[in-house]
Amino acid sequence: MKPFVSIEKGNSDASIYIQLYRHIKSEILGGNIQVGEKLPSLRKLAQESDISVTTVGQAYEQLLTEGYIISRPQSGYYVAEIPTAAITKKDQSASASPEFDDFTFDRGKFLYDLDTFDFLKWKKCNARVLTEYADMLLFESDVQGEAALRFEICKYLYSSRGVSASPEQVVIGAGSQQLTSHLARILSRMGIDMICTEDPGYLPIQNVFRDSGFGIAKIPVTENGIMIEKLPVNIPTAVYVSPANQFPTGSVMPIGVRYKLLEWARDNGSIILEDDYDSELRYFGKPVPALQGLDESDSVVYLGSFSSTLFPAIKISYMILPEKMVRIFNSIKADYTQTCSKAEQLTLALFMEDGYYYTNIKKLRKLYAQKLDCAENAFLSCPFVDVINTKSGLNMMLAVHSEKSPKELCSIGKAMGLRIYPLEHLEKTNVGSETEATDKNKKRFLIFYFNQIPLDKIDSCIRDLVDAWRS
Repeated sequence: MKPFVSIEKGNSDASIYIQLYRHIKSEILGGNIQVGEKLPSLRKLAQESDISVTTVGQAYEQLLTEGYIISRPQSGYYVAEIPTAAITKKDQSASASPEFDDFTFDRGKFLYDLDTFDFLKWKKCNARVLTEYADMLLFESDVQGEAALRFEICKYLYSSRGVSASPEQVVIGAGSQQLTSHLARILSRMGIDMICTEDPGYLPIQNVFRDSGFGIAKIPVTENGIMIEKLPVNIPTAVYVSPANQFPTGSVMPIGVRYKLLEWARDNGSIILEDDYDSELRYFGKPVPALQGLDESDSVVYLGSFSSTLFPAIKISYMILPEKMVRIFNSIKADYTQTCSKAEQLTLALFMEDGYYYTNIKKLRKLYAQKLDCAENAFLSCPFVDVINTKSGLNMMLAVHSEKSPKELCSIGKAMGLRIYPLEHLEKTNVGSETEATDKNKKRFLIFYFNQIPLDKIDSCIRDLVDAWRS
């Protein structure tokens, strides 16, 4: 008579009871053991399989817990009623667990430059967290962010950006989109339900506010920044601006326009959301001071991120709230948890305290200035490409005169490992109908990121790109 189950000892990493459990489960799901069929008794199956009664009992108990079998007092164990869909489904539990080496990583999707960050110094600070502050990792992070990092942020911003704030005003989050969600809740409680954004501008932020139920008004941008005369009056509103480095044009808001914007916010009971991204990566002259440092009416929310000055995977962003908005945040923050890694927050706090962050900024300014100059010179040799925004940031805007669509031009670049993205919404405001397919002078507006291309490869990469576009 064929045994109910056969266990091959020593041929599996799993314990005997797990092997038995998996086998019976697989037989049930495969339909080989029918619904309502009685299973052998513990003693009988133990004798038949040459294993202990305790081991069989453990396997049965697991099947019982998961609902594959039922127990009838004074009778024994029976296969439970299981839906047909489950019985025909292949059991995956007995399959071999994947190993780390089984996974493939697309490491060659884009070019990258490891010289843009000193990971050894970061590792040193992280090791200090794990050895000197390990006890702090056994508790969840403050929903507002770690106090040590908030202190370092305030200290650094005061000296580098002219931002005046206390650690109690700083809120840390995992990326600007999470912070924007907090802002949406705070603004709603202030009676503000409309957001004005720059056009063209940073689209992800607009999407967060739109999905939160806010009305969106797009305000044109000139070489002096957002057109203040087109902002709403007598209506409490929030306006999202990047005065130090407007995306994607790179325009800088002059001091006179800044004071007009502050005056508009004060007179209309409105809030300015100042996104100061990439502001420190200015390669000609000194970085432009932050708008927040000029504010005397408690009207500016300052937004910053470490993604471009450290490395994108860090996902640590922050905002500095005016006092009146801090009180609102304190009233709602208990409903939320911190999504930013506590270990990374503490590592960054030490990284800043030891002076490594400032050293890295200085290094990046020098390196990126060289890369920007090299990229600009390479594109200038191409008559059908116009270069825009060459003073700061990680990217430049290109106006490419081509019959190819923006997506086609970007696909060619991405196939070469280059980060290029279309600005189709900008193109539609500057060119005619899409039916003008033969117009060789049609401008295609693109964002070209040069920061991660190794310096010695920029010239050849751009020349290859231009040749591919020309073909």
